[in-house]
Amino acid sequence: MSNSQPKNPILFFLQQSWLLMVSAILFGTLLASLNYAWSPKIKNNETNKFNALAGGLLTDATTFETALKSAPIDIGKGKTYDVQVKKALNRNGNLVGWAFVCEGSGFADKIKLVVGVDAAFEKMAGFGVLGSNETPGFGDKITIKPEDGGFFQPQFIGTPVAELTLSKIGNPEKIDSEIIAISGATVTSEAVVKTFNMFLLPIKEKMTEEGLLQ
Repeated sequence: MSNSQPKNPILFFLQQSWLLMVSAILFGTLLASLNYAWSPKIKNNETNKFNALAGGLLTDATTFETALKSAPIDIGKGKTYDVQVKKALNRNGNLVGWAFVCEGSGFADKIKLVVGVDAAFEKMAGFGVLGSNETPGFGDKITIKPEDGGFFQPQFIGTPVAELTLSKIGNPEKIDSEIIAISGATVTSEAVVKTFNMFLLPIKEKMTEEGLLQ
């Protein structure tokens, strides 16, 4: 009776799986090449979207320049999110506010926001959504701009830079630290408020330490 077992298991494995290994290497190389090729374009598109959203919040601004390259924010579980703060300048070069990106966990995925605040960093100029995959018809209402009839975003225009609270009932037209949730999208609404509470005051503290705020 013949013995069907290979004498060298390693050699047998290599003989049987070489095509799979080569395909994996080629596929990995292709992905890396595509990522390298598209990365600058993706970054440029995100920069353009940031400038458009920030410009819509700080309407007197004509340019955005980096003021603080790195502000590591503790987002819990031993992780940090590195924030880059831009100063918003008008056509005369005067400071009209600050803009930056912050990120939080929504109902479906990460929510990435562009935030604008006034020059004193005391009041918000509002926010725009840089990236979101929240539920259509519910959570995605955070993307509706004030000029398009959205009721959630306007609540953050003129809101003090302070600890915010979320409520299911109340007057959304009243500008204060209480934010009224989107009906049917409490988780998404809470995610936005939580993100502001996680980022705003630590960024203000870091900017004060760096001498950017009085």
